[in-house]
Amino acid sequence: MSGADLPTAQQILSRLGFPKQQTNDRSGWVLLALLGLKPGDPWSEATNEMFTTRPIMDRIRDDWGKDYAPNSRETIRRQTLHQFVDAGLVDYNADDPYRAVNSSKNNYRINQLALELIQAWDQPGNDQRLKDYLAARPGLITRYNATREMNRIPVTLPGGKEVTLSPGGQNVLIKAMVEEFCPRYTPGGEVIYIGDADGKATHFDVDGLGRLGVQVDKHGKMPDLVVYRRSKNWLFLMEAASTHGPVDGKRYEELRKLFKGCTAGLVYVSCFPDRAVMRAYLSDLAWETEAWCADTPDHMIHLNGDKFLGPHN
Repeated sequence: MSGADLPTAQQILSRLGFPKQQTNDRSGWVLLALLGLKPGDPWSEATNEMFTTRPIMDRIRDDWGKDYAPNSRETIRRQTLHQFVDAGLVDYNADDPYRAVNSSKNNYRINQLALELIQAWDQPGNDQRLKDYLAARPGLITRYNATREMNRIPVTLPGGKEVTLSPGGQNVLIKAMVEEFCPRYTPGGEVIYIGDADGKATHFDVDGLGRLGVQVDKHGKMPDLVVYRRSKNWLFLMEAASTHGPVDGKRYEELRKLFKGCTAGLVYVSCFPDRAVMRAYLSDLAWETEAWCADTPDHMIHLNGDKFLGPHN
């Protein structure tokens, strides 16, 4: 039997039921890199070390001669690795399922059962092993999805509705913003928008924003949290700044343009997990904005001279 090569890797993916988009050259090379195999290596020598995306690309270049441009990282992640994970072929963050979705440490490894199947791919009895694996896989995927859902962060909106955010990172801070900031400073407030670190909108009341005269450009970058306080006709534009992204001068202008025409007064708030993090950004914060720390939720810093919390003309 011949050793590891691209056509066989693509055949494996095809027989595992992947569609055409995940049996192309790119996906075949990703599989070989995850298996730690070089051209001609016996399939029995496949391993399942954990790799982040960049080392996967490096192995494809060094071992298989295909040099992907750095900006191909998202394509590999979104059009190959995500589908491998969803199908149970690959484990995602097996060492830390609570890791933030935007962490540079996010990693992938071949699932142990899939590894054992591939290690014996060219051995007698492969058809039966494949049949047994495919029969067991739905249960594996169900358990994986249940674990992933269990690790999500529950957030209770004003009014009692519950949504969930992907685990880790700034979403821990966003939870505090909704559950600690809002009852104190936007009592009775209506949550218009909550972003998630995975790039998705967990909650977005487009109609509610439209009633305030705002039509958001689909290319505009929304704040992490938008809350409307009807009793004062104030719209709070809040940024979670655990590692980046407070309302500095540039972001202030971006938000002002994004929400131009709003019939409510705009209140800009930079939110931090604690004052130690806030100190790193203090000199960058825009005037006429607010700063709040989750570890001291009853206090706020007002970066203005004429009034306390409220919008400015």
